[in-house]
Amino acid sequence: MPSESPRPVQRSAIRPDGTLDVVRHAMPRSRLDDLYHLLITLSWPGVLALLASCYFLLNLAFGLLYLAGGNNIANARPGSLVDAMEFSVQTFATIGYGVFSPATPWAHFLVSVEALVGIVFSALATGLMFAKFARPTAKVLFARRACVSLHEGKPTLMLRIANGRSNLIMEANATLRVSRMETTREGVSLRRFYDIDLLRSTNSVFALGWTLFHVIDEKSPLRGQTPAQMVANDSLFILLVTGIDDTVVANVHARHVFTGRDLAWNERYVDVMVPGEDGRLVMHYDRFHDTVPVDEAHRVTVSTDQGD
Repeated sequence: MPSESPRPVQRSAIRPDGTLDVVRHAMPRSRLDDLYHLLITLSWPGVLALLASCYFLLNLAFGLLYLAGGNNIANARPGSLVDAMEFSVQTFATIGYGVFSPATPWAHFLVSVEALVGIVFSALATGLMFAKFARPTAKVLFARRACVSLHEGKPTLMLRIANGRSNLIMEANATLRVSRMETTREGVSLRRFYDIDLLRSTNSVFALGWTLFHVIDEKSPLRGQTPAQMVANDSLFILLVTGIDDTVVANVHARHVFTGRDLAWNERYVDVMVPGEDGRLVMHYDRFHDTVPVDEAHRVTVSTDQGD
C-alpha cells in the first residue's frame, strides 16, 4: 500500500501580536455594513492606496463621460481623454483655473453631478483619515521571552512589559490566560483556556517597566507542565493590558502572545532600572529583552510536578 503523505506541521492560530493566523474557508462575504470596519482596520498604506485608486477611477469615469457626445469642454482638444480628465480633476477639487469650461448642457449637468460627488468623496475621505488618526492606542513593549525560575522560593512565571511612551497609563490592568490543546476522555481534541492569577494585576501609574509574576503552585494551571509538554500541546500565553492614556484621557489596550517556545526556563530578566551618574534612575530599554541564567539556588527542577 502506498505510504500516506506526512501531515503539514500545524502553526499556532495566534500571532505574537494577538491577531489570528487562520484561513477562513467559506466564510460569508462581508456586507456593506462592514465596510467601515474594513476601512478602519486597513493599514495606512492600504487606505492611501485605496483613496488614490478611487480618486483616479472617478476622474477617469467622468473624463469618459465628458467625451461622450462630442466636444463638451471649451478649449479642450477634440477627443482628448487627458484634457477631459484634467477638467474633471479641476471640477472634482473645485480648482477652476479658467482654461477649461463646460460648453454644452451635457457638460453642465456632469459638472453639477461631479461637484456633488467631489463633496461627498472629500467628506468620506476626511472622516476616514480622522477616524484612523484619532484612534487611541497604547504603545506597550513586551519582552520577547517569559522567564520561569524561583522567586521568593517558589516556581514563578515572570513576564516583563514597559510603557513605550513618555506619558502615563492610569489604572493599568493586566490579564493573563493560557490556552492549550487537550484531549477529552472521549478522545476529542479541543483548545481550552485557563485564567492565570497574577500577584499584582493592577498598576495605578504605569509609567516605565512592570514585571508580572505568577506563582506555579497547586492551584496553577501550569503545575506539572514541562517545557516539552508546553510545546507539544501548543500552549499560548495571552497577555492583555488595558488602562487610561493620561494624554488623551481614553481607554487603550495592548496584547501579546507568548508560546511554549518563548519561555526561558531558569533565567531571569536583566535589571533595566539603574541609578545614573546624577543620581536619577535610568531606564535602559536596550536591555529590556535580555535575560541571564539564574544560580543553582534559584533554579526550578523541570519534572512532572514542579510544586513538590
